[in-house]
Amino acid sequence: MQEKKKVSIAPLWALIKRHWAMFLGAAIATIINVLIGFITPAMLAELFDYYLGDMPSRFPAYINNAIQALLGSKDNVLSNLWMFGLALVIIQIIKGAFSYFKGIWCAYASEDSAKHLRDRLYDHIQSLPFGYHVNVVTGDLIQRCTSDVETVRRFLNVQLMSVFNSFFMIVLALALMMPVNSKITIISMIPLPFMLIFSWRFFNVVIKAYQNWEEAEGKMSTVLQENLTGIRVVRAFGQQQEEVAKFEKVNNAHHQAGMKTAPLDALYWTSGDLFSAIQTLIIIGICITEAYYGRITVGDMVILITYSGMLMGPTRQLGRILSDAGRSLVALDRITQVLNTPSEPEEPEAIKPSLQGDIEFQDVSFGYEDKEGVLNHISLTIPSGQTVAILGATGSGKSTLLHLLQRLYEPSNGRITIGGIPLENIDRKHLRSRIGLVLQEPFLYSKTIRDNVSIAVRSAAQRDIDRAVRDASAYDFIQQSEKGYDTLVGERGVTLSGGQKQRIAIARTLMKENDILIFDDSLSAVDTQTDNAIRRSLQERSRNITTIIISHRISTLSQADIIFVIERGAVTQKGTHAELIEQDGLYARIYAIQKGSALDADHVSE
Repeated sequence: MQEKKKVSIAPLWALIKRHWAMFLGAAIATIINVLIGFITPAMLAELFDYYLGDMPSRFPAYINNAIQALLGSKDNVLSNLWMFGLALVIIQIIKGAFSYFKGIWCAYASEDSAKHLRDRLYDHIQSLPFGYHVNVVTGDLIQRCTSDVETVRRFLNVQLMSVFNSFFMIVLALALMMPVNSKITIISMIPLPFMLIFSWRFFNVVIKAYQNWEEAEGKMSTVLQENLTGIRVVRAFGQQQEEVAKFEKVNNAHHQAGMKTAPLDALYWTSGDLFSAIQTLIIIGICITEAYYGRITVGDMVILITYSGMLMGPTRQLGRILSDAGRSLVALDRITQVLNTPSEPEEPEAIKPSLQGDIEFQDVSFGYEDKEGVLNHISLTIPSGQTVAILGATGSGKSTLLHLLQRLYEPSNGRITIGGIPLENIDRKHLRSRIGLVLQEPFLYSKTIRDNVSIAVRSAAQRDIDRAVRDASAYDFIQQSEKGYDTLVGERGVTLSGGQKQRIAIARTLMKENDILIFDDSLSAVDTQTDNAIRRSLQERSRNITTIIISHRISTLSQADIIFVIERGAVTQKGTHAELIEQDGLYARIYAIQKGSALDADHVSE
């Protein structure tokens, strides 16, 4: 198994610095709360020893003077003990006020930090190269943007201030116990080094356990996301039980990873309880013995027993803090992995020219990481304003050619130019904004038909929407829909047929200004009559637009000005429809097959 790398605290520190004033205020409120927490035992000790006993006051003179100014003399306090109780109530109210401010400041800072993380992640994901999205596991990426961010938020909101609380409580407890009785204080400190060493070891072990747990949860999220996205395929092929079995497998792995953290928590808290119980019993026994022989007062005993509990409590809590800190650091490390992935490089010198020029592929080669030579020394020219068609078998490199044209990938050899300008000199965003792309399997949002058509032009006039959907042969079925343009299409267009989705996608593309139009087998799901109607509309609409059509349907390709045939990453034929059907090659073979199928269909219909 791959060794887990160490996580860094630097990203967490960067989040804390963003709201340093809020966290500083919360830390100060925490310290004040700790101080107030020590006042009550001190007041009870003063009551037992000074007011009810005959021991001298343990408070400094200035505090006694302030008490006399507020409550009167010692006799007055004894005759009005309710004032003592009222003072305790007021102290608790003050403590509650500081707890409120601590909570509100931590909540605000942690919520804003989580929002900041989510915004950074989403923005950065948009700028990552296309190759990253091809290889990333979507479910795991979603988990990093949601569950992992929430883990960090919880730590900042709840446990971060517990660190200050524990630290100052230990320091203050020792500082206040030592003047009362140094021997008992030292005895109460004996378990501390063991608990600190044990807590640190626990932290290192729990980090590795949570890394495995997070990875398992990411795999489970991926299976869940894939199943819900492809639910129609699952139902169509009757794969429900297989999907259930697959989910149970990853869910069981996640469960096992979680169960490995449970014994660690149980071991820590059990050990902490044992140390705490032993320490408490020892301190109580010693204090009772010392008080019995008169070496300490009842007030001293109250202070020592109470403060020793305050000493051990934070030490035990340290395990919970370290556990949550470990989980938070692992989650933040997974988030940072995404944020540290290089974006597409900025190109300040890139230009934004018109793309109404000839497109030239000059000796272009390209191969993916796991494939050799998807494209091999391709050279071809697509004249400006003409319609060019590309035919090729699956895996021949047709779509890769268009990926290179959009700079989703860079060629490993050769270059591509538009109007004589090398593609690498053209701004990526400008290039893609002027290229209209319609895919074979278009993605539609879970919105209305109107929202999907006008998504690139939010303020589009109705007449422009009508024209686009008419040119895409989508107007009739939209009008026949229950609510027309306001009909919801469902997630990923699930309520529409394949042909309807393709026509909506074509209309969406026609709404934006394009210099180049690409149809990547995007008419495959419409019938021949609709195909012809869409192509006639496009020819009329796109007179000055360079159009590239990828298709396996000869009737779709036949009207193109130039047709290229690509086989095994190389151009093997070029010409018009009339020229290619006379040549011995792939185009003529597919034409013969499709012509024969059409004749058979006509014969059957007769």
